[in-house]
Amino acid sequence: MTLRDLLERRARIRRTIAAVLDTRGFVEVDTPVLGAEVVPEAHIEPIRARVGDEDRYLQASPELLMKRLLPLGSGPIYQFARAFRAGERGAHHDLEFVLLEWYEPGATIAGTADLLDRIGHEVLGTEGIERLGCREAFVAHAGVDPFVATAHDLEMALDRVGITRPTTTGTDQRWDRGFELLLAEAVQPHLGHGRPTLLERWPASQAALARLDPREPAVAERFELFVSGVELANGWVEETSREVIAERLDAANHARAIDGRAALPPPSRLLAAHGPQMPAGVGVALGFDRLVMLAAGARSIDAVRPFSSTTA
Repeated sequence: MTLRDLLERRARIRRTIAAVLDTRGFVEVDTPVLGAEVVPEAHIEPIRARVGDEDRYLQASPELLMKRLLPLGSGPIYQFARAFRAGERGAHHDLEFVLLEWYEPGATIAGTADLLDRIGHEVLGTEGIERLGCREAFVAHAGVDPFVATAHDLEMALDRVGITRPTTTGTDQRWDRGFELLLAEAVQPHLGHGRPTLLERWPASQAALARLDPREPAVAERFELFVSGVELANGWVEETSREVIAERLDAANHARAIDGRAALPPPSRLLAAHGPQMPAGVGVALGFDRLVMLAAGARSIDAVRPFSSTTA
């Protein structure tokens, strides 16, 4: 693939997705890359930038600022955003990458699955989408039900499939790490072959900022999309309660402290945007570079970008 071919492919895929979203009533937006706040996350390290005598952050995703637009009446919005994460470098990761993110007030997971199916068809030529629950996927590929498993049960499952146990201490941390390792190494490689797989109905402890199912509080209305064993997108039905979001962010900072990393300041402006004024709906983050990689049949996002963090 020549450089011109690469650039044209990226532009063509971007136009294709924009047309799908525009037709659905979305509006493309731009939000700042450098912000005063950041969303504390247990396993994502933001990149700090010192501006004068204060800390700023290169955004790990446009989530924080896009969500602040929603209660102001933005309606459905999307963005092809530059995203930054410290310490991430590999075939599917980099310090800087392009993230397609969208928020759709009033949307459901079923409607979002249809939208992801449409994007997959237009860009990758896929037909249909498999919707699979976490319980079914873990039982089939890891031999354990995460909704009833203890930390010890997950570690026994790791032993059975030949995955090294995590070194973390504390029952909650052991459980979370066991779940993450089984997902990444035992479950994920089997998903999205033939057609994309939407892995949904996650354990409540893995909710992140997703709403819990009102009919079944043990279930988080979260999902991830896999294509050919590659995680392509993730999202959820958004939790709108300010108090719940504050508790989740506190928990993320607690997890960071256990891992020996500094807590991050609470994003007060984001919290202020939540409450009765925040519309219910679905948010999705899709790895644009990964999508181009899959469309090109490549094995690394470096193969479908003119620059990486090591060549920029």
